[in-house]
Amino acid sequence: MSNMRKSSSLPLAKIGLGIVIGTSSILTLAHAQTEPLQAVEKIELNKYLGTWHEIARKPLYFQNKCESNVIANYSLNKNGNIKVDNSCYTKDGKFKQSIGEAFVQNAPFNSKLKVSFLPKAIRWLPVGRGDYWVLKIDENYETVLVGGPDKKYMWILSRSPQPQPEVVQEYLDYAASMGYDLSDVIKTKQTQN
Repeated sequence: MSNMRKSSSLPLAKIGLGIVIGTSSILTLAHAQTEPLQAVEKIELNKYLGTWHEIARKPLYFQNKCESNVIANYSLNKNGNIKVDNSCYTKDGKFKQSIGEAFVQNAPFNSKLKVSFLPKAIRWLPVGRGDYWVLKIDENYETVLVGGPDKKYMWILSRSPQPQPEVVQEYLDYAASMGYDLSDVIKTKQTQN
């Protein structure tokens, strides 16, 4: 009789454990969705400057014509802000370029910036600026996850146009753990090596 009780309670224990794990997963996901986004502690701007290749992004209206070879080049302006030089190729092979300026919001940590693509003469106005937060970066500044506190946009950038797939997946997984919806992520075509 005691063997019968043990065998019948075993499936109930498994079901109970399954419910606990499932509930825990749902609560973790809900927490990631509502938890405020955290930028990395500090960025060394001199190491961050240079050329980055876009590897993946969430859809953005201002990038909807970019089909391939999306590149961001960052350099220091004379005023200490960062010049943002974005370029890409459209579906019909046309080169597109957009020049903007990034303003550090949390100096000397430099991990939260605001970016403006307004005409240069009015860029000083604190309007029309988008959040650009560094959310994850490796110690060699080879791969970076960038996004904003509203989790509506996100980019994975790499120094290489063809990074290792497992590195890209690591950054996508990290974005998902922060509450990003990755169902609409665009993997950028990079045709250069």
